[in-house]
Amino acid sequence: MRKPVRAQKAQTGSEPLVARGKRVLALEAAAVKRLADRLGPSFAQAIELLKAAEGRVIVAGVGKSGLIARKIAATFTSTGTPASFLHPIDSLHGDLGIVSKRDVAILLSKSGASDELFGLVAQLERFGVPIIALTGNPASPLAQYATVVLDASVTDEACPETLAPTASTTVALALGDALAVTLLEEKGFRRDDFATLHPGGALGRTLLLRVSDVMLTDNLPTLTADRPMRECVMLLAERRGTVVVVDAQGSLVGVVTAGDLTRLMERTDDFLNTPVRDVMTRTPKSTTAEELAGVAVSLMERHGIMALPVLDGQRRVVGIVHLHDLMKAGAV
Repeated sequence: MRKPVRAQKAQTGSEPLVARGKRVLALEAAAVKRLADRLGPSFAQAIELLKAAEGRVIVAGVGKSGLIARKIAATFTSTGTPASFLHPIDSLHGDLGIVSKRDVAILLSKSGASDELFGLVAQLERFGVPIIALTGNPASPLAQYATVVLDASVTDEACPETLAPTASTTVALALGDALAVTLLEEKGFRRDDFATLHPGGALGRTLLLRVSDVMLTDNLPTLTADRPMRECVMLLAERRGTVVVVDAQGSLVGVVTAGDLTRLMERTDDFLNTPVRDVMTRTPKSTTAEELAGVAVSLMERHGIMALPVLDGQRRVVGIVHLHDLMKAGAV
């Protein structure tokens, strides 16, 4: 009897903690909203600089800004724009060798006055590398050196007494994401390109898997439309509940499923002698061997389909792919 009482006390005691968590999330969400509201022409200028760069994107910052800079560099790289994180101090001790005149730099600093940054700033100036400043102070010394200034300011940090950067790092990260995603769209970076850069792990398998990797091509369950349902029933039982109807040239004209058979049996006792053409779906969904497996899965799920005919460029049936096989292969 006491357990529910203790649970109730624990639940009641947790409410202030949950409220604090919600306050932090609300504050950071509001900071990102304000960032979106003030985004303007300078953002477009930054995109044009990044798009025109023939080299790589150099991303740098110190402390927490450095951690965000690493993530931004990783996001650019994974979406088709070569980028490298460069620690401002290490840049003065040999690492500056990765910088070339063809690059563009993104420098992060909440204050825009971090002393550690300015040795790197001087060298970027010497190379003629344009600088995009993500800073909480658009009037800062860093902003004075920048080609483009992006205002990453926040009115409040989520941390009491602003002991640690919180809302400001969230805003900087969101702004970096906005740059990377806008740039990939400008470059026409596609799902296939993303897959090429992510061949490992479950994500890579999902993006690279094609219908051709999973489809069946031997002993296909096909019939012509003039055949009786007696023959179709046998194929439905033997070939996983879907029969593809083709013409004399092997082109797709329809599909019969186990569900079609069930509905036919409910309508007539003489279902075995019914021509396949009277039962088939005449405008069935289909796919191609080159299609991404994940796209085929999405099509099946939207229309409640368990299998798809696979067609070539002349709409000839070259295979059939089953939802179960796609799921087993890790298409989602």
